[in-house]
Amino acid sequence: MGFLDRFTRDSEEDGNTDFFESDIKPEAPKPPKEPLPPVDDPSYWERDESEWEHLKPHRRGMVVAWTAAAVVIAGLVVGFYLRFFSPYVDDAVEYGYIEHIEHRGTLFRTYEGVMIPYRELHDTTRVYRRDFVFSAADTEVATRLKRFELSHCPVRVSYRQYHATLPWRGSSKIIVTAVDSVDAATILPPGFRPEYVP
Repeated sequence: MGFLDRFTRDSEEDGNTDFFESDIKPEAPKPPKEPLPPVDDPSYWERDESEWEHLKPHRRGMVVAWTAAAVVIAGLVVGFYLRFFSPYVDDAVEYGYIEHIEHRGTLFRTYEGVMIPYRELHDTTRVYRRDFVFSAADTEVATRLKRFELSHCPVRVSYRQYHATLPWRGSSKIIVTAVDSVDAATILPPGFRPEYVP
């Protein structure tokens, strides 16, 4: 005797209704709805309105809603790109001494550095205002910056500046993309140029 036979026999003995063998007949299929006449047909306006008609979304409203959503999403994408990925200063140059460069970070490890700018160092008319704080674009640039830091040579750095920072790009809005050595005699004002005795 199988499980199904035992289950049927037990349910008959208990007097319980077997829910798998019900007298309920399936519903008859609904007749297909008649297609609506076009809007320019007078019978379209003479038909009886369904009690649920007001709950149906209007096609024009849906088109407007989807268009507005697409415009908002496109605006957000463009704004995000301009804020985080499009530099507003490109191919700029700064001269000075590398004070220090270090590899730091918890999840994203980046190269962060500080440079003392020449124009701030040799301007005797104003109080020293700020250091040039930057992030290195990659390991190669950071290695070159470290060499110049240890040699105490003046450098010229090329950089880009963004509106906002990204964790994997660095903690500074200024990203140094290239670094070269420079002769101090060519960039200092005449009163501060070193004199070389032959």
